[in-house]
Amino acid sequence: MVATYLKRWVGSRVLSRTTRKGGLNLSKMRVFPRQVSMPLRRVGLDPVPEMAAIREIEPMHKLANLFGLNVWMVSGHAEAKVVLADSINFSNDIRPMIGSDPNKPSEGIGGLGFTDPPDHTRLRKLLTPEFTKRRLARLEPMIEKIVNDQLDLMEAKGPVVDIVTDFAFNVPFLLIADLLGVEEQDRDRFRALGPARFDLSGGGIGVFGSASESREFLFEIVGKQRANPGDGLIGSIIREHGDGIDDIELGGLADGVFLGGYETSASMLALGTLVLLRDPEIFAQLRTEPESVDAIVEELLRYLTVVQVAFPRFAKHDQELFGQQVKKGDLVAVSLSGADRDKAVFGLDAEDFWPRRAPAAHLAFGHGMHRCVGAELARMELRAAFLALANRFPDLSLAVSEDQLRFRDFSIVYGVESLPVQLHAAASTQQAAG
Repeated sequence: MVATYLKRWVGSRVLSRTTRKGGLNLSKMRVFPRQVSMPLRRVGLDPVPEMAAIREIEPMHKLANLFGLNVWMVSGHAEAKVVLADSINFSNDIRPMIGSDPNKPSEGIGGLGFTDPPDHTRLRKLLTPEFTKRRLARLEPMIEKIVNDQLDLMEAKGPVVDIVTDFAFNVPFLLIADLLGVEEQDRDRFRALGPARFDLSGGGIGVFGSASESREFLFEIVGKQRANPGDGLIGSIIREHGDGIDDIELGGLADGVFLGGYETSASMLALGTLVLLRDPEIFAQLRTEPESVDAIVEELLRYLTVVQVAFPRFAKHDQELFGQQVKKGDLVAVSLSGADRDKAVFGLDAEDFWPRRAPAAHLAFGHGMHRCVGAELARMELRAAFLALANRFPDLSLAVSEDQLRFRDFSIVYGVESLPVQLHAAASTQQAAG
């Protein structure tokens, strides 16, 4: 009790020094208080038990009041869809909470996730054509080559490798770098920008500091391609729309593609591999029934829901929502991982991984106008990677006990720090050595 009190006292002292006139400045916070952390906490791969208990009783629950700002958590699936689809009563513009002036375009943070209509509508129209199934089909050979090249490197490095560093991060990074048109000499710097963007252990200072560095890098890339458009997505938008989109907006779009396609896909590949290794029958099914990959990937997306919370919503006015009185400016956090374990939608076994369950619409990619524009690209990547992994290494197994694994405890995108695996069965390894 004393330790808990001290943690809360320290957190409140830190917060008290980070407020600004008109409310909290999230970008100055050194610590995010424990009482608002539930949507980001898990036990292994599962949301904490309190999530399910609260969802059953109160699918919209007040987590805390921070200096007059109510923080709500929505964990029911039906309730989550309502909030995610509502751009009339809620805003995604986070600038007032990070010390930026919404009336100054130069202070825009860019991207679709923090943008409201009509700007969101205009910008998404620029990006959506690049992610149609027809356009994405051209990427299939590239995806297969990237995956197989990484598997070759793993084979050469084995017999024990780390799925996280040797596969899961490399595949989406190489794909996104090629997709955006990032040149080889810029890629080392580009690679380091992803994971810190989602780590809340350092408070808002860490998150928004990393975001600033990432945006500056992408603004540089946009500037280079403005003068000499490349073959990737950035160059394509510049050639097609020219001055119809400025560097801040284009950099923000590129930033959103980078974030949505790098860290999230890397976490899905690593954690998805862990889930499949827990269930050798399903892993073998990828080889014997490759057509089952669609259902397996969809269930992995639902079960893991690595993007744990949606972009924050802010109430535009006082309103009643699911029996709760929400005030203007209140922050509503939609727990995607909580909603995707809702038994009312996914059945009494919603806490289990089961690819043969009846199809239902998971929220792993969000919902409504802010739904991930790259959802189909992510599916293509996951299908190709898991099929290739199962076929190349049918005896793949964990090289450590599962209780030795360390997970990211306070990150918007959930993940595992390291996943050591043995590529071949021990007997096969010994015969090869002999």
